[in-house]
Amino acid sequence: MRNILSALAEYRKVDLKAANVPEERLREVDDKFQYLDRALNSLVVNGRGFDGPESKLAEVMTSADFTYAIQTFVERQMLPGYQEQTFAFEPLVKPETTPNFMPVSRYQNRGGLDDLEFVGEKGEARPGSVDDATSRQFQVYKFEKQFDFSMELLVNDDLGYFQDQAAMMGRAARRSLEKYVARFFTNATTIARLVALGALYSTTGRLTTARISEARMAFGQRTNADGEMIQADLVYLVYHNGLTDTVAQIQASTLIPELATNAANVVRGTFTPIRCPYIAGTAPNLPWFAFTNWRTNGVIPFVLARRQGVPAPLILRKRSDIEAISSLLGGGAAVPPVWGDFATGNIVVKVHDEWGTYINGTDGNMFDHRGAYYSSGTAA
Repeated sequence: MRNILSALAEYRKVDLKAANVPEERLREVDDKFQYLDRALNSLVVNGRGFDGPESKLAEVMTSADFTYAIQTFVERQMLPGYQEQTFAFEPLVKPETTPNFMPVSRYQNRGGLDDLEFVGEKGEARPGSVDDATSRQFQVYKFEKQFDFSMELLVNDDLGYFQDQAAMMGRAARRSLEKYVARFFTNATTIARLVALGALYSTTGRLTTARISEARMAFGQRTNADGEMIQADLVYLVYHNGLTDTVAQIQASTLIPELATNAANVVRGTFTPIRCPYIAGTAPNLPWFAFTNWRTNGVIPFVLARRQGVPAPLILRKRSDIEAISSLLGGGAAVPPVWGDFATGNIVVKVHDEWGTYINGTDGNMFDHRGAYYSSGTAA
């Protein structure tokens, strides 16, 4: 039996070496097969050593049993988890910083001065007007989630299942923020505002080259508070997952892909596509959005505020309240965090982040509606 187990161990190590696994995995093979050997032989330590009559097989295993035993003791490992889709929202929002949790104000001049007027001989110029600045207020709020783990759970984790929990908490914080930003433009108030503004801000058409061209023309006709034309180009196209191939085809085609003609695809390469997995829709009625680039023209669709000193999520752990002592009256020493709290042995961790944005009952979360465009994608 031991010869068989030894041969199986060697075969397994050859397979692992061919797969270029780390050395510690190879060492684990010996340990686990030794465990299997002891379990099968039921060895008893006595005055005559391991070769006494008590050293015997406790059971007989058939060849069919080996597959299960080897999988249990040698092949027990964690497989990689799913890869989540992400939303690269950073180009769409202007980052802001607040000193605390109180509301802060931002002012922007969204108008201009009056045009000059002809003044005749000995005439007197009429007084002009100056528009007041547009005021916007926003503040940050805290977002948290707490997780408890028992000491026994972490100590018994021979698979390393909980070793990457901190990284997973960070990903959960990022996902929460992505969903938060996606709601800036997918919430009902924002969409209703864009629809109410008319054809220069919304449509119902599905995503095509012609519809993107219409959106580009709509951005080209945006005006400031005084009715003067402003620079507001379509730069970012945010689309539903189901439109991935449509966007790729429009971006790759030199000719208009929807037409059987030689008409040039003039929108190709004029926008940056951003996929958003948090846009709801059912094919073929898939929504899409377009936004301008606030960095180049000052038209800010959205702001994302963070509190000063908290630029990213924090993973916090409650300090253990246990001390190791050698005397009831003597001093104590701190123990590793895995001991948890004194009462229950729980290890308590918390993910903490802070963010906020502009909120308005009419504009939704749009800091400036001139930087956005929406399509429900319901019309063919």
